[in-house]
Amino acid sequence: MLILLVVIHVIICLFLIGVVLLQQGKSADLAGAFGGQGSQTAFGPRGAANLLTKLTTWGAILFMVISISLTVMLSRTSADHSVLSGTPTQQSAPKK
Repeated sequence: MLILLVVIHVIICLFLIGVVLLQQGKSADLAGAFGGQGSQTAFGPRGAANLLTKLTTWGAILFMVISISLTVMLSRTSADHSVLSGTPTQQSAPKK
């Protein structure tokens, strides 16, 4: 179950990166500076913004829920999941 959630989490991360990079800022093009309607969008001037905004919102919600659930699941396991759990410790000799 844990590995499945990690895989889903990575997929959602990549999805969020793609959706955020596809969005344009408000009035980002030259026509927007003069009040014109952008004609290069596939869904119309407002349809694409609404679709991408909804996809970003749902992706962010899923990202947060899965992040919290992964944290809870890892805290309940008895194994040591520290980043430094397998590294050997070195003791330095005192300087004279």
